[in-house]
Amino acid sequence: MMRVVIVEDSRTQARQLAGVLTREGFEVVICRDGESGLAECLAAPPAVVVSDIVMPGIDGFEVCRRLKASDATRDVPVMLLTSLADPTDVVRALAESQSRRPLVL
Repeated sequence: MMRVVIVEDSRTQARQLAGVLTREGFEVVICRDGESGLAECLAAPPAVVVSDIVMPGIDGFEVCRRLKASDATRDVPVMLLTSLADPTDVVRALAESQSRRPLVL
């Protein structure tokens, strides 16, 4: 079973996303902030990370940057979910991936 780490500070959003992924057969781990998400991913790299961008503390851009900087997680796909609508946010997300492309929805 493929393991997905969700990094999302909204309990409602995290539960909804986890429900969808669980029904599709994924094992899901929910982390409520960037710090715990990074720790989880570095301890046991998942198949994919789904992260909110706007969070207190370490935001999703920084989560992505640190995952891509680590040898252990640099090849783990990162999906950045956000309500941000400015095209510069999309460009920034792509730049943070250090030439590895995260998906921004």
